[in-house]
Amino acid sequence: MKKGLLIVISGPSGTGKGTICKELISKNNFWMSISATTRSPRKGEVDGINYYFFTEEIFKAKVENKDFLEYAKVYGNYYGTPKSEVLKAIDEGKDVVLEIDIQGALKVKEAYPKGVFIFILPPSMEELKNRIIKRGSETPESLMTRFKSAYKEINYVSKYNYAVINDTIECAVRNIESIIAAEKCRVDRIKDEILSSKEGVTYEQLDDKSIYCGFIEKSGE
Repeated sequence: MKKGLLIVISGPSGTGKGTICKELISKNNFWMSISATTRSPRKGEVDGINYYFFTEEIFKAKVENKDFLEYAKVYGNYYGTPKSEVLKAIDEGKDVVLEIDIQGALKVKEAYPKGVFIFILPPSMEELKNRIIKRGSETPESLMTRFKSAYKEINYVSKYNYAVINDTIECAVRNIESIIAAEKCRVDRIKDEILSSKEGVTYEQLDDKSIYCGFIEKSGE
């Protein structure tokens, strides 16, 4: 069975990557990986749908058991990607979307370099500030922490395969869909499938000199 793609989407806080991922899932037959975290649920978040919410004790036990594809501590809380679910979905031919922080994305890239790594950028830093403030869920101290982190994190864009500016959700989603479509046409991804086809076998048979000899003998009759 042809394996699915691992699509990793990340970027600074406030770039809208969560909204982009939701739109991608709603419009396409992608499988969204659910991350685990030790942070408290935000208003409207549901355990097992938005995140797996674990205590720090349970999370660390899963780290010891190597249950995560990656994990990192961000803004004082742990986040991780359950390994078995992701690898099983890819083996079943599903395209898997991971929405994870930059630390986690770089760890996944080391473990799974065949993935497609997409960095979401804001239209401007001023717009990024406005988006974070509009959340209304941050203290002045945490806002300052997120602003500083965003400036630093943008420097990691060169570690990714693609950068998409989130000016509008619709445009960003279209660009990501185009990236995924192009990735599925890359020769290094599909060459094994092509060469194992009947046409590939026929080509190998045509390379057999005995076939040419038979053709020459018949032509000389």
